[in-house]
This record gives sequence, C-alpha cells and structure tokens, in this order.
Amino acid sequence: MTIQPMTIEPPLPPAASGLAAAPELAAAPDRAILAAPRSPTAIALRRGLGHGGFMIGAVVLGAIVLAALAAPLIAPHDPYAQDVSKRLIPPIWHAKGNWEHILGTDKLGRDYLSRLIYGSQISLLIGLSAALISGLIGTTLGVLAGYFGGRVDALVSYVVTTRLAMPVVLVALAMASLVGGSLKVVVLVLGLLLWDRFAVVTRAATRQIRKQDFVSAAEATGLGTVRILVQEILPNIFNALIVVATLEMAHAILLEAALSFLGLGVQPPLPSWGLMIAEGKPYMFFQPWVITIPGVALLVLVLAINLLGDGVRDITAPEGRN
Repeated sequence: MTIQPMTIEPPLPPAASGLAAAPELAAAPDRAILAAPRSPTAIALRRGLGHGGFMIGAVVLGAIVLAALAAPLIAPHDPYAQDVSKRLIPPIWHAKGNWEHILGTDKLGRDYLSRLIYGSQISLLIGLSAALISGLIGTTLGVLAGYFGGRVDALVSYVVTTRLAMPVVLVALAMASLVGGSLKVVVLVLGLLLWDRFAVVTRAATRQIRKQDFVSAAEATGLGTVRILVQEILPNIFNALIVVATLEMAHAILLEAALSFLGLGVQPPLPSWGLMIAEGKPYMFFQPWVITIPGVALLVLVLAINLLGDGVRDITAPEGRN
C-alpha cells in the first residue's frame, strides 16, 4: 500500500479570506489608538472651551486682574491728585466731556478712570484675602467633622449653627463700628464671618469620600491621619472648594462695598468702588454717572466671578454637564 504524502496548503491571503470586504478591520489599531481615554486635564479643557459662561467669566475676570496688576502703567492720572477746578467733569460721551478725563472726575477733581482702575486692586485684594481666611477656617472644620464624625461632628455642627444664626451684615457693621473702619479690619471681619459655607460643603464632601476604598486602604497601610487628610481627602474635594471660594469672593466684595458705602469699610482717600458710590450719592440726580460707573464695575466683577464659579462646577462635575 502506497502512502501519499500530506501537503499543507498555505493560508489564504486576506483578500481571499474575505477580509478585503471589511476594510474597517484593518484600521482597527488606529481606531483603538484614537479611542484611548484622554487625560482629565484634556477633558476639563475641552469642557471649559465649550462652556460659554465659564469662558465669559474667565475673560472678563482676567481682564480686570490684568488691569489691577498694570494699574501704575495704564492709569492716565494719579488717582489721589485733586484739582477742584476740574471737579465733576462728565464722561466723554457727554457734550461737556473731554479726552483728558475719559470717565470724568469726582467732586474733588480726581480722575474717575484712574480711581476705577486702582479700585479694582482693593476689591480683588479684599475678595481674595477674605476667601482665603474663611476657606482655611471652614475647610479645616468641615474636613475634621466629616472625617472623624461623632462628637467632633456634633461640635462643628453646633459651631456652624451658631454662626448661621448671626446675620453677617449686622455683625460686620457692629465690629467695624467698634474697631474702626480700615482695609485690614474689613479683611479680618469678612474672613472671620464667611467660613460657614466652606464648612458645610467640605463636611458633606468628606463624609462621602470617607467611605471610599482608597481611604480604607490608606488607613490599612498605617498612613497617619494628617497625611490621609492632606493626600487623600483634600485633593478629592478641591473642585468643591474652588466653587465655594468663587462664591465667597463675590460675597466679600459686595459686603465690602456695602460697608464702605456706609462709611465703615475702606476709608478715604483709597479708591474703593463702594466708597466711590458713597461719595457720589449727593450728586446722583444731577450727575448720575458718579454712582453708575463704579456700580457697573462692581456688577461686572461680581457677575464674572459667579460665571466662573458656575462654570468650574459644571466642568468638574462627574457627569460632565456643560
């Protein structure tokens, strides 16, 4: 019996095996590369560029910050220089306006545009300082209450409830009238009064993160409490802190304007926007621009900060709403 040798046929080429009819399979590696997950920074950047409110707030606030930083370079006049012969010159859009004082002058002949630019420094300084002080106090209390719970949580909740029972404006007015109005007093008073929202938000966020597996793993490895709070808890509540900080910054700017308007905030001759409104109050019916200009500037700044905070909340949301 003759045994025929076995012959092994070579595999068919892709065209013969039917793969040529499905060219998308050949491009699968490229599609896999394109479908690779993007970094959180790239996702946040894409959301931010597509969020109209965030972009408007960022651009407007950035322009105000640049103007405040470059005030000595762009201010056309000395904001403290007085010239009574040029008092209450109207803005350029009025018939009696001139290009020497684009936004006119106040009752002492000081250039309004220069005082407006330098006033942005005071508003931003008070907003940032008050938000920083209140953020340190409220975040510390909220994180401790949310992480430890029990008696610590009960004590912090009692302190927060006590603080919420005190009206901010009345307490600020009382403290400013007792101590005396000044820039330092306003910053300290607002910083010591606006921490409650930080405490409430960070307490709730910490209680949620406290139950996560990575916190339990850090505790199981023997990591210290301080390191757990700093390395595990705080980075995961940072987006909530940014949102609250923007809200409290806008709140502090408005409260400073109210205190300065009542004569208990920033004192003359500093060019505070609230003080500019107070100084123009006697002329509001005949020269309304003396209160309209700083009022509009205050509105634009607070609106930009709120739009920025609202945009940060939407961009950093897990569901990615925008």
